[in-house]
Amino acid sequence: MKKVIALVLCRGKSKGIKNKNLVNFFGKPLMYWTIKQLKDCKIIKEIYVSSDSKKILNYAEKLNVSIIKRPSNISNGNSQSEDAILHAIKKKKLNSDIIVFPQVTSPLRPKNVFCKALNVFKKNNLDSLFSANKVHYFLWKKQKKLIANYNYNNRPMRQKVNTLNENGSFYIFDSKKFVKYKNRLFGKIGSYLIEKKYSFDIDDDIDLKINKFLKK
Repeated sequence: MKKVIALVLCRGKSKGIKNKNLVNFFGKPLMYWTIKQLKDCKIIKEIYVSSDSKKILNYAEKLNVSIIKRPSNISNGNSQSEDAILHAIKKKKLNSDIIVFPQVTSPLRPKNVFCKALNVFKKNNLDSLFSANKVHYFLWKKQKKLIANYNYNNRPMRQKVNTLNENGSFYIFDSKKFVKYKNRLFGKIGSYLIEKKYSFDIDDDIDLKINKFLKK
């Protein structure tokens, strides 16, 4: 049976908020809350923190999780998370595991969400899964022409327009197949729905204030 591990990416330099992963969030560094939630799920057997920052790695060790020193060439503002994931898989030989990949910048999550999402992942024999919330937006995308996600000639009530928002709170995927596709989503893809109040990512000071308000 495949072992379930968690991989947390915490880059030292960050845009929007300086040292975002260590910013104070209710008396603890922001990264603390995601690691605590991972530890609450006993299905997850190991937790790894990948970072280029000595300060972040030192704090991760205090939380009794494994650390991965990430090279600077895959830790800059233009680096893809997939590069860091691939580095971690190869460095720690995680090729035969199921990986839970949460974002530290989404500190608010439902209770036991990782265990529940893993059960959905296994029950449906998925290759990859993303956290999502329902939104009722009139969305347009511009290709050769503008295309809407609703019939504007017969405009429905907005509440009846259901779209899944990939909110980035967490992903789950098969590590061996990740190495093949080099993408967090592939094969048979599923989603795990969470409420809108858990879907706000922290990119800047306004996002931080929203998350603090919601946690209160």
